Amino acid sequence: QVQLVESGGGLVQPGGSLRLSCAASGIIFSIYDMGWYRQAPGKQRGLVAYIRTGGITNYGDSAKGRFTISRDNAQNTVYLEMTSLKPEDTAVYYCNARITDSISRNLDYWGQGIQVTVSS
Repeated sequence: QVQLVESGGGLVQPGGSLRLSCAASGIIFSIYDMGWYRQAPGKQRGLVAYIRTGGITNYGDSAKGRFTISRDNAQNTVYLEMTSLKPEDTAVYYCNARITDSISRNLDYWGQGIQVTVSS
């Protein structure tokens, strides 16, 4: 059974920092691309950042320069370091694990989501 368990969310003031963690089980973590997505009320879920198995990273426009994604394959965990947080970063953040097969079909697993609220 695949489980992705997010932690580290909560309430933070504008300009503050948070680190999200996502612990994976039930998959061979090292062969999955890992990502963070977020969904604010009334909006579609969108990419925050992802990190490929080889370590290549990509960020959504809102995350560039402020957020850093990393992974620890020994701990089966992916992290999202968020700095200079803004009220518009308020959302539910979801961890994603993705593997792509030989004909480019994606298999996705999702965490249950964790709330991040940026407010004074």
